[in-house]
Amino acid sequence: MKLTAYTDYALRVLMHVALKDGELVRVADVAKSFDISRNHLTKVVHNLGARGYLSTVQGRNGGIRLACVAAEINVGQVVRDFEPDSALVECFDSALSGCRIQTVCVLKQVLKDAESAFMRHLNQVTLADLVQPRRRLQNLLGLPATRSAQGA
Repeated sequence: MKLTAYTDYALRVLMHVALKDGELVRVADVAKSFDISRNHLTKVVHNLGARGYLSTVQGRNGGIRLACVAAEINVGQVVRDFEPDSALVECFDSALSGCRIQTVCVLKQVLKDAESAFMRHLNQVTLADLVQPRRRLQNLLGLPATRSAQGA
């Protein structure tokens, strides 16, 4: 399964913000850390806020932070929230499929099983899991070490 860039960016934003341990983060700083267009990230951040993953503070000294602790953010749910159409192949939606062998196709079930296994695995992962090793990730993103990373 290939995730869209939009979902990838959503996960990266969440990781970056989680590494800041509650400090306000500017979208421009996330864009710079990952070398991603600020305009693209602004849309992603808006959607993350609308879905309750981020809280935003408006104004000159504003920014974004996690709306809850990282351990409560399930990666599988983020992927489901951000992937517009998770169907791996056309035949997953029988109304749209023009495949002649759809009614007896074994491949369709194999792919559905694989997709289910993929999502089951993501459901076992939280944002807190993704931000390990903290200190190394902070270094790679050019972020100062936070109190949580002092021993990591």
